[in-house]
Amino acid sequence: MKELPYQREKALEYARIWAFKRNPAYLDYEKLGGDCTNYASQCLYAGSGVMNPTPTFGWYYYSSSNRTPSWTGVPFLYQFLTTNKSVGPYATVVNASYAEPGDIVQLGTSAGHFYHSPIIVGKSNGEIYVAAHTYDAYMRPLSTYEYDQARFLHIQGVRNW
Repeated sequence: MKELPYQREKALEYARIWAFKRNPAYLDYEKLGGDCTNYASQCLYAGSGVMNPTPTFGWYYYSSSNRTPSWTGVPFLYQFLTTNKSVGPYATVVNASYAEPGDIVQLGTSAGHFYHSPIIVGKSNGEIYVAAHTYDAYMRPLSTYEYDQARFLHIQGVRNW
């Protein structure tokens, strides 16, 4: 298996282009529970270029009826990124100070229910800026969201055959 760099600039460019509109290649899940993780996955795919075709536990979107839970579900994306030892992107949980543009932040309750997956698109003077779908945003300060806890998923790289 080959180790490839995560192309953060491509992920960030995708995030900028599609922050306030929808790519017609993907179903918009906004009225089906939210589109945030679908959008985050699209950004990750733009930066990685590799999906993981493993049924159920991989990470892919071929159509609205042929996708994995990790493509659109907050906890499933976390599980995939932090345990992936096969093809596709992989991540570790880091402190906010180590998060970079192109990484994912997931917002949650004090009880540990994570419900939102914005992509980090900038950092400046201690502030983290994100892009997201469902409540569309680009360069929105993370500090303007209401949440009890955040976990930062630093994309370490990509694997491919």
